[in-house]
Amino acid sequence: MGIIAWILIGLIAGAIAKALMPGKDPGGCLVTMLIGIVGGLLGGWLGKVIFGVHSINGFFHLSTWIAAIIGSVIVLVIYRLVTGRRTAR
Repeated sequence: MGIIAWILIGLIAGAIAKALMPGKDPGGCLVTMLIGIVGGLLGGWLGKVIFGVHSINGFFHLSTWIAAIIGSVIVLVIYRLVTGRRTAR
């Protein structure tokens, strides 16, 4: 997939991850997109390592979107843990 497709998947997956995990997050659209892109890459890597399948098949494959969303939720949880500790001090 091209870089434009990754950015689009990242933006949408990051927005879905934030919708699945409502709450106050520091950061706007750029942070959402970065979380989504990193989450998509993480989700694809975890799918390959844990299940032994190539989960990133193409832009319109359901496995690509599921991997990106799960990875984005994981990255969002880590992001909230890191930023939550930083602002609590």
